[in-house]
Amino acid sequence: MGADETALRALRPALDIAAEAQPANSVRSLSRGWRIAGTWLPVAFLLVIEALVRLRVLPDNLVPAPSSIAEALWQLGADPLLRHIAASTARVAAGFGCGAALAVAVGAAMGLSRRLDALLDPSFQALRAIPSLAWVPVLLLWMGIDEAPKITLVAIGAFFPVHLSVVSGIRNVDRKLLELGAIYRLAPSRLFLRILLPAALPQIFTGLRTALAVSWMFVVAAELIAATRGLGYLLSDGRETGRPDIVFGAIILLGLLGKLTDSAMRALESRVLAWRDTAIEGERA
Repeated sequence: MGADETALRALRPALDIAAEAQPANSVRSLSRGWRIAGTWLPVAFLLVIEALVRLRVLPDNLVPAPSSIAEALWQLGADPLLRHIAASTARVAAGFGCGAALAVAVGAAMGLSRRLDALLDPSFQALRAIPSLAWVPVLLLWMGIDEAPKITLVAIGAFFPVHLSVVSGIRNVDRKLLELGAIYRLAPSRLFLRILLPAALPQIFTGLRTALAVSWMFVVAAELIAATRGLGYLLSDGRETGRPDIVFGAIILLGLLGKLTDSAMRALESRVLAWRDTAIEGERA
């Protein structure tokens, strides 16, 4: 009996680990199933719309069938369509990059300095409330009709979500972490890089993902006026020529590109923040 009890005690840690692993594996498989269902949900929605249009429940002049939308995009040709997609993607990439980089620098300075935050925050909050279309005539007046006003408009849209997340992320860092940095006598630069920035990164990535979605919205506003290429121009051209299939095609492409870029940002977030040990992250694994 003594040997059996000793063997049982030796096996108990392994049995406990196996018992904990089974619920985790079931949670992961369940989460994976929901992700697969989420991928097929838009496809099912499009199939339902196709059936309703074919059965004349929905008027095809207002809601075109998905097959008609695909046919219209096919008739545009691969080269023109790719040029529209490339133009919008390049504007979003340039505007988002400039706006996010500036927002991180300004947000970090405001998060570290109460005086600077008190000085700049009222103006930033007022500027943040200005609609995207209100900037268009001003930027056209200042910069002309080339690429500069379009990229600037996207940068304005990307700036404020990232700025808010950086300031909030730094301000919400646990005071105990700052006290730990003071105990180790870290210089301000090392305190920012070793403690403040890593602790604020989860909230900063949330702001980056929000800013990326806003960038796609602002690029449409920029391309609705004074543009000859881009998905926003395609959207406007379909409206002016009475082509709802082109309008809905541009909307679907914008949604797909927004999803792809958000997925890329989410993958980067998971890689950069791999050190996190949270229940939600465990379910995503």
